Amino acid sequence: MYSTLPLISLALLTTVSSTPVLDVSQDQWRSLNSTVGGRLHTGTPFALPCFSVYNNHSVNLDEQACGVIQANYNSPQFRVDTFSANMFVEFETCMKTGSKCLLDPTDLPAIAGQSCGQGEIPPYYIEVQTAGDIQAAFKFSEQTKVPLSIKNSGHDLFGRSRRPDSLGLWTRKLQTMSYEPTFVAEGCKGSSNRAITTGAGVTLAQVYQFADQHNSTFVGGYSETVGASGGWLMGGGHSVLSPTLGLGVDRVLEIKIVTPDGQLRTANACQNTDLFWALRGGGGGTFGVVTESTHLVEKSFSLQVINMTFVATPANLPEYFAVLVNNSVRWADEGWGGHINNAPAGIAYVNSQLSLANATASMAPVAAFAAANNGTATFTTFSSWFDFFTNFVTKAEVPVGGSASLGSRLMPKTLYETDTGRAQLVAHLVKQTTEHGMPAVGVVTPISFKATPGATAVTPAWRNSLWHLELPSFWAYNSTPAQVSAGLSVAHDFVQTELVPLAPDSGSYMNEGDVYESNHEVSYWGSNYARLLEIKNKYDPKGLLSCWRCVGWTGPDPTEYPCYPTLAAVPNTPT
Repeated sequence: MYSTLPLISLALLTTVSSTPVLDVSQDQWRSLNSTVGGRLHTGTPFALPCFSVYNNHSVNLDEQACGVIQANYNSPQFRVDTFSANMFVEFETCMKTGSKCLLDPTDLPAIAGQSCGQGEIPPYYIEVQTAGDIQAAFKFSEQTKVPLSIKNSGHDLFGRSRRPDSLGLWTRKLQTMSYEPTFVAEGCKGSSNRAITTGAGVTLAQVYQFADQHNSTFVGGYSETVGASGGWLMGGGHSVLSPTLGLGVDRVLEIKIVTPDGQLRTANACQNTDLFWALRGGGGGTFGVVTESTHLVEKSFSLQVINMTFVATPANLPEYFAVLVNNSVRWADEGWGGHINNAPAGIAYVNSQLSLANATASMAPVAAFAAANNGTATFTTFSSWFDFFTNFVTKAEVPVGGSASLGSRLMPKTLYETDTGRAQLVAHLVKQTTEHGMPAVGVVTPISFKATPGATAVTPAWRNSLWHLELPSFWAYNSTPAQVSAGLSVAHDFVQTELVPLAPDSGSYMNEGDVYESNHEVSYWGSNYARLLEIKNKYDPKGLLSCWRCVGWTGPDPTEYPCYPTLAAVPNTPT
């Protein structure tokens, strides 16, 4: 049994902090490996086969394995099945020290003579297949003081799923799915719901296909490889269907989770209700490790879709943004959701409430603008969400393998209801385009969904906003720590100097928010934070789970978070 643990030389696992992961004896690691059935593995950087130096030690460049990495470096489908790979790679690296193991995503040469660094990749991880694996990890962490990190599909832009010198828990292999036409949550009585239960590692593309096979629609996001039960859900979980059908947290009926005390718990509206509330918006990596979740699904329905693109110029941008802003309240009332795109410029909106004729009439201002500005506007009826997803969304998937940070803010409906507010928003959008390029906007807020106030832990700002306005910031694979810090500052400064003044009483989506959000408790959770902290302390009194600017975060301690650069605009203590 012990021989199944692929231990590499500990000398190669040169680390970036003083946490005790390397002080744990080989016998302790082997004992853990035995407990989890041989599923403890060493974590090495994704691109290591393409390097001849690893943590300043000579290693053999593996041409065959490197060829596989090169062929799939930009593939989300390949990265999702690799523990050490993220979709965006900044948290594969240690941004503060420059430890990294990256290829040029546009060229992908093998790199001889340059050291491949461990970055934030945990040196050991458990390929989780049972709740017992998670329980063993919590026990091991408590006994050895080795911190834990939890990774699902690799879409985390906040750094919660990576921590140097931690024991990683990888939930991708939890692959069960079941459909229940009359689901009743455990311990509950009363009416039943059409529902799908997904293991923690099931992706949105997988569950969309499964739902379609059962004449159902699962409400989720655009990316194929996002986990349906992971951070997407626990942080809120938006969708272009959210304006009428709600966020992911509005639709989850039950969650099974191992909490840090080692208990496998069922959380729903009838038991562990405080935990159920916290998990619906409190964020991933905080309250435990989810093994599965059960979601309300809809009977399959058709969608009307408008896809409009045009040639953006300084002359037509004010009119373009005015068309979008001036019609957004009406479009929300009519059930439209979608994205305002930056490449190419235009919109992709969907509607499940209108006929094709009514949808065409509703979007007449957009079509007229396109016709006058060298653009096109096409209207298509898709027979189902899965039909739309496979024939439209997957063809426009964002490339992965680069580094990025986001700044964002939820834009309240009140901005769109007055002449002054509309003018301010249009002026901001023109300014943002001039200085940073076309904005990316998610029309994904549950503005028309009839939610029970306070039923979930997400910021209440979700409920009265029309747009989720973003600014992405990028940097090169070979950027220095100073250049990375500057890239992070772009997103942070944009939020604080542009978006917060535009919507001072609003909030943000932590899954796509500023990593350095100055007032994160209020921005991400609003008035819910105090209750979330109480629940965190109840289920994790020993603090076995900790992550950057999550519930319970006590500040940027460099011994806990050695890879986050210090930005001048960021306070040293949480506000």
